[in-house]
Amino acid sequence: MRLTGPLRAVAVLLLVGLTWLLANTLFGGESGSSVRHFFSGSSEEPTPAESRPRRYKCGLSAPCPPKHLAFRLVSGAANVIGPKICLEDKMLVSSVKNNVGRGLNIALVNGVTGELLDTKNFDMWAGDVSDLLKFLRPIHEGTLVFVASYDDPATKMNDESRRLFEELGSTAVKELAFRDSWVFVGAKGIENKSPFEQRMKNSKSSNKYEGWPESLEMDGCIPLRAPLEG
Repeated sequence: MRLTGPLRAVAVLLLVGLTWLLANTLFGGESGSSVRHFFSGSSEEPTPAESRPRRYKCGLSAPCPPKHLAFRLVSGAANVIGPKICLEDKMLVSSVKNNVGRGLNIALVNGVTGELLDTKNFDMWAGDVSDLLKFLRPIHEGTLVFVASYDDPATKMNDESRRLFEELGSTAVKELAFRDSWVFVGAKGIENKSPFEQRMKNSKSSNKYEGWPESLEMDGCIPLRAPLEG
């Protein structure tokens, strides 16, 4: 019975110590962080916001230089998922905007200001190629032309329509054929061939989808033109 007092004191001290340790563990310190992670189901340190990959305009992995336009083009997937044309983080053409169609989906942009001028789609399977010609012929000098295919971009194409795209900087349009995938950025008055073009040939041996090649995706930065003097 003489030990009751000392034992009680030791028990009180132990209780106080354990209480302090538990409080420190749960609400502060490195050990507290470990316990919180245990209860949250994670054993790793949280990733600081600064270390997360940054998203730039149109989903680019790096920002464009000053006086450049960020863009991303995605061709349609088979005849199911429509194409997309994004410019400066604004979706110009997409299924969500309800402005896509089978064939060629085209956006015209002012090459000096980056302003959207027009968007249209042209059915290259059952449509009239004259509609495409009427759209391409009057394009003004310096206009940027964004093109994304959907389903079939080429069946109705004729020599003149292919030549007009060549004048905009395309090299692939010569060989563009039934159900090929195609994305392209050109410009009226371009001096050289455009560096922004991809084509995926429709081939039974390599098609990703039954009867169609895989969708193409292309992004980059386009320099704005200097305004004309005078």
